[in-house]
Amino acid sequence: MGNISPESIVNDLRYLQLLSRSFPTIADASTEIINLEAILNLPKGTEHFLTDIHGEYEAFQHVLKNGSGAVKRKVNEIFGHTLRESEKKELCTLIYYPEEKLQLVKAQETELDDWYQITLNQLVKVCQNVSSKYTRSKVRKSLPRDFSYIIQELLHESSIDPNKQAYINVIISTIISTRRADDFIVALCNLIQRLTIDSLHIVGDIYDRGPGAHIIMDTLCDYHNFDIQWGNHDLLWMGAASGNDACIANVIRLSMRYGNLGTLEDGYGINLLPLATFAMDAYGDDPCTVFAPRMDFAGTQHNEKTQRLIAQMHKAITIIQLKLEAAIIDRRPEFGMTGRKLLDKIDYARGVFCHEGREYSLRDAHFPTIDPADPYRLTDEERELVDKIHASFMNSEKLRKHMRCLYTYGGMYLVCNSNLLYHASVPLNADGSFKHVRIGQKEYWGHKLLQKTDQLVRRAYFGEEGTEAKAFAVDYMWYMWCGPDAPSFDKDKMATFERYFVGDPDLCKETKGWYYTLRNEAETCDRILQEFGVEPGPHSHIINGHVPVKTLKGEKPVKAGGKLLVIDGGFSKAYQPETGIAGYTLVYHSHGLQLVQHEPFQSRQKAIEEGLDIKSTTFLVEFNSQRMMVKDTDKGAELTTQIADLEKLLAAYRMGLIKEKV
Repeated sequence: MGNISPESIVNDLRYLQLLSRSFPTIADASTEIINLEAILNLPKGTEHFLTDIHGEYEAFQHVLKNGSGAVKRKVNEIFGHTLRESEKKELCTLIYYPEEKLQLVKAQETELDDWYQITLNQLVKVCQNVSSKYTRSKVRKSLPRDFSYIIQELLHESSIDPNKQAYINVIISTIISTRRADDFIVALCNLIQRLTIDSLHIVGDIYDRGPGAHIIMDTLCDYHNFDIQWGNHDLLWMGAASGNDACIANVIRLSMRYGNLGTLEDGYGINLLPLATFAMDAYGDDPCTVFAPRMDFAGTQHNEKTQRLIAQMHKAITIIQLKLEAAIIDRRPEFGMTGRKLLDKIDYARGVFCHEGREYSLRDAHFPTIDPADPYRLTDEERELVDKIHASFMNSEKLRKHMRCLYTYGGMYLVCNSNLLYHASVPLNADGSFKHVRIGQKEYWGHKLLQKTDQLVRRAYFGEEGTEAKAFAVDYMWYMWCGPDAPSFDKDKMATFERYFVGDPDLCKETKGWYYTLRNEAETCDRILQEFGVEPGPHSHIINGHVPVKTLKGEKPVKAGGKLLVIDGGFSKAYQPETGIAGYTLVYHSHGLQLVQHEPFQSRQKAIEEGLDIKSTTFLVEFNSQRMMVKDTDKGAELTTQIADLEKLLAAYRMGLIKEKV
């Protein structure tokens, strides 16, 4: 404070007068400085990184509940030699699923009051441990209103003092005798879950493939502290919600492909009856074998008749999608995607696809809704169907709520505590320089490219109706899904047509951009970090998802000597045969950075009934020689600035430049 000059106070006087409204006296300002200094010297909160969840809501929720194994680790630390393994497992299951576990216990336990007494004491110990790195104020804000006072008493009393233990026992006995034990246990378990993860980073792709993206979004909308870096599957849904019909068709096609209609019908109330009616009419005699849904990964089992109907709907929406995409390609030649118009390359009479002087026989050559003379024209029935589905998407209140959440808490990238998070890539040239991407009349690259695309994504949803700026942004949402230079995709093509209709491995190959090769080099990673304002160093990292790490083939998630981490390891069941695991999570706590590799999750039911947790293996990526404190984080930098401002305010009070408002 001795360094504060009267001139600097005079220069900031207007701001300091505003600040004095919040801290009207010397005592108020001093107290806040003491509080903030104390927070700076607490251990940093635990950050949790997840990516490519793809609708696997049960595994996602379980990983949140167990903190990627953090809860089990805490229970082991506290009760290592005082509880048997089976008892620790029971306690962990109770913490993860308190309501369901209580029902099982009450059906089996004969001495219920004893069980309550023992269990509540154990939960209080776990709660004391997980709350120890936070201020009392922060813990208090996390408490359920009904039990706030009692939990505060229990958390801040030491059981080592015999008098205090008696006090704790009386509180617990009273909770049991007043029949509030069940509610209190649920409250404590939820508090433990909440305090185990301080902040959650979702590095893209919540949607598609799995059965419950809407359930994941419900969980996130109510979560205490999270952010999202949009993946191309999220952007596809955001494009659909912005009114892009090609995005809508892609969303429906992917739902049909994986036999997961639940998110559309139950989650968002999208009426698929018009599509079913149209498909039965147009493809009634067509077995649609190529379009059979991938039932091995579906959330619901469908009978043979339903599977056939889904296959017909799948084919119908795929053809419509290809026509709608062609309209965007024609409308936006600057996207440079003319080569993705392929329906006019079919010889419909002979059932062959003609590509670069070669002919390929088609896997499916039945096209009742395509006019060979004008293959991209929607039939009247298709146009009517598109309009109906469009209206259904635009009028879904639940979809609007979830999209608002994605926009509010999401972005193309995030810099947080020396980590740079983005889902897929920053497009590069072969020499490692940033690729210049033309959008409209200007070129963008590196940091500016991600900023510009972020702006377009928001304009597509919030822009003024009827303007060319919004119309371009809505079209660009489709490009973000599958465009070669889109940072959310960055491959030469999305081979949808080739996979369905041709099947030739060479034609189906999607060539990744240079980023995916060059990110293995430390020099490239340092250049990208600097581009985004992150000083390269031993504790700076790039964190990605998007491309599954094929552990079965020996691929590693840690690249460029630890500078880059790819944490897509196959949450999606559809990818698990390729990856050999069921996803990674990254945990960044005060002691360092840990990568957690998960085995496939059996089911919520087995977790509750058999205590079957996700089997997780933890790898230490980085260990801090000194425990990281809040002062070492971005939040710490903010608090340090606030302290400096408050010290100026104190000096202003003491110099008589601002009067106290007693």
